[in-house]
Amino acid sequence: MRIERRETRPAWLVIGAPVSAVLVALMAAGLLVGLSGAPVFEAFGRMAVGAFGSKLAITETLTRAVPLILTGLAAAVAFRAQVWNIGAEGQLYAGALAVAALGAANPFGAPAYLLIPMLLVAGAVAGMILLIVPVALRLRFGVDEVVTTLLMNFIVLLFVSLAIEGFLRDPLAFGWPQSVPVPPEARLEKLVTQSRLHTGLIVAVGAALVVFAINRFTVFGLQSRAAGLQADAARFAGAPISLTLLKVACLSGGLAGLAGAVEVLGVKGHVSTALSPGFGYTGIVVAMLAALSPIGVIFAGLFVAAMFVGADGMSRAMGVPSFIADVTVSLALLTMLIALFLTQFRIRR
Repeated sequence: MRIERRETRPAWLVIGAPVSAVLVALMAAGLLVGLSGAPVFEAFGRMAVGAFGSKLAITETLTRAVPLILTGLAAAVAFRAQVWNIGAEGQLYAGALAVAALGAANPFGAPAYLLIPMLLVAGAVAGMILLIVPVALRLRFGVDEVVTTLLMNFIVLLFVSLAIEGFLRDPLAFGWPQSVPVPPEARLEKLVTQSRLHTGLIVAVGAALVVFAINRFTVFGLQSRAAGLQADAARFAGAPISLTLLKVACLSGGLAGLAGAVEVLGVKGHVSTALSPGFGYTGIVVAMLAALSPIGVIFAGLFVAAMFVGADGMSRAMGVPSFIADVTVSLALLTMLIALFLTQFRIRR
């Protein structure tokens, strides 16, 4: 038995492999549902209804998908250039904290049409700074960015705890640790009345389209792909690899910081340590499910969001553990990695 790289990849394989991977993951999750004592098809039906069966369900799924799309884009941009950004969770919190601090102060007295873009940019810049430092350490001293970005998550979360217990503490929160809220004029508008769905969805989809255009039509996109495929060859050809990786850090960290800003301005209105249930880490799964494709990230984010929202509905209706959603997403990631491997390599006797 030997493994050899495919010279060509037929379209049916490229399309069918990811779909098959998701189906296999759902079948494996069905076994777990059956072991829990619930009827499998009814449980999956309840999951579908919980994610898409009503106006409330659809809007909740789309709302949950917004930060997943943005953090998925952050991971996809970085991983394509082989910048192993594991710190999207910390970058998300950094963007959220910057928004809470500036939004509550509103130092320039800006109106809503200026304040909201200013806060979104501030959140993105905070995320950029948090990733530029680890990438600069890698380029200057060879420090592994996997370690530094991962550790930055814990440092930022501790700093968030310090801020919301100290200089950003909301005196009207009755002792609950949260930041002062952003003013009403800084909140993102709702797309659907009597729901939590906000215009951050447009921001997330727009960001995916922008990243797609950058990858496909710009010199920077070509250089970042070259840095990921073979950095030494790209450097020999004259590509500025160090500058390219710093630009990748700005784009990736900015997208993760933007996710935190959108979550504060669109959903929460303030910062607490419960702002993110792991959006930064789940964004890595979203990026891998999408095979690092910016357009694929939109659909992968919707899939993961539907699994989590639908699992909550299934759990309430049938008493099935909602953790099955976590298992299903993890299985989908594993099967997707195998599928991507088989689209690039074949096994021969």
